[in-house]
Parts: sequence; C-alpha cells; structure tokens
Amino acid sequence: DVQLQAYGGGLVQPGGSLRLACRASGFTFENYDMSWFRQAPGKGLERVSSIIHGGVTTTYLYSVKGRFTISRDNAKNTLYLQMNNLKPEDTAVYYCGYLGTRGQGTQVTVSS
Repeated sequence: DVQLQAYGGGLVQPGGSLRLACRASGFTFENYDMSWFRQAPGKGLERVSSIIHGGVTTTYLYSVKGRFTISRDNAKNTLYLQMNNLKPEDTAVYYCGYLGTRGQGTQVTVSS
C-alpha cells in the first residue's frame, strides 16, 4: 500500500521556521515527481511546491517563493519542505502527494 506520512508541523510565531518531512513507502519514490499541498480552514486545497523525480527542477506557489524550499532524498524515500519567514496566512494542514494521491497531513499554525 502507498503510504505518505507528513510530519514536522507545529505552532510557530510569525517570522519563524519549520521543516516538514514526508516519508514515502509502497511505490518507487525516485521515479515520481512529488508535491507539497496545503489546505487552510474553510479554503480549498492548493499546491505549494513541486519537485521533479531527479530533484533538479522545482516550482513554487507565488506567495511562498523565496521563503520555502522543497527538496528530496531519494535514498531515504523522503520529501522535505523548509519553511522560513512564516506568516499567519501559511497556517494550514500540509500534505505531500503525487499523481493525485496525498497522505496524512501535518498541522502548521503560525500565530503570536
């Protein structure tokens, strides 16, 4: 079975940082482009960032560009999202996923 378990969320003050990780299993991780998504309360799901299977090319939602960095370690089947200079509007449940599949999320709350 495909499993995507995100972790690393928490409560952080505005301007703070968090590093999310997503451990993947049940498929050949290194062969797939991966993404981070988020869903804020009362809002739809949005794709925050993507990285191709080789890890060279990345894309970002405009509002997080320059603050978030996506990366992957194919040897560890793990996807990362380094989030710096967090803002209250970044508050959401964050998920990792691929090809329309997403796993369990992790809550990120940015508040003073």
